[in-house]
Amino acid sequence: MKIGILQTGHSPQEMKQSHGNYDEMFYRLLAGHGFDFDNYPVLDGVFPSGPDAADGWLITGSKFGAYEDLPWIPPLEDLIRAIHAKALPMVGVCFGHQIIAQALGGRVEKFDGGWAVGRTEYELDGKPIALNAWHQDQVVERPAGATVVGQNDFCKNAMLAYGDTIWTIQPHPEFDAGFIDGLITYRGQGVVPDAQLTAASATLDQPVNNAAIADYIAAFFKKVRS
Repeated sequence: MKIGILQTGHSPQEMKQSHGNYDEMFYRLLAGHGFDFDNYPVLDGVFPSGPDAADGWLITGSKFGAYEDLPWIPPLEDLIRAIHAKALPMVGVCFGHQIIAQALGGRVEKFDGGWAVGRTEYELDGKPIALNAWHQDQVVERPAGATVVGQNDFCKNAMLAYGDTIWTIQPHPEFDAGFIDGLITYRGQGVVPDAQLTAASATLDQPVNNAAIADYIAAFFKKVRS
């Protein structure tokens, strides 16, 4: 099964050698599930020929906001709507979660409650799960047809399902503790409140459920295409 990665961000330059770019993180996350990958760095203007260029699609995280006036966002939204119209499986993570919601009629904004950073606990399908988060933007209004499948008190629309073909998630199952540690150093200082960065650093040694979400995403792709 061919998964098209729609890459909407780059990892910090200081961390690319040690952790790779955002597409590579998803290759590692989903390794062992029998997928092949093509990467399209859409933020650099590289787009697939259309929704049929892959069997399923995954949209990465980004430092940009879905609501920003950037030249690659409108064509990405058009592609999202085309993928949705063809009922092809699509997964969105962080920015991907947000841009899918926006493209399909929801609303994304900088959340007035502030940031979520580091290990964060959620409830997914009624069960507790812990994942690394790094965001201030949130989906504040869901599109028609989007159902909440995961949340916590801070992020009510943390995980959304759109029928049987789209599944999106606000936190980052592709981020490990080392990457969060690097984000604290290279992107958090002077941006995220110091107290939150300190709290996130204190939980770096605590487990997260990245592997469980990898299995969840893999099963989702395979079920839709079966």
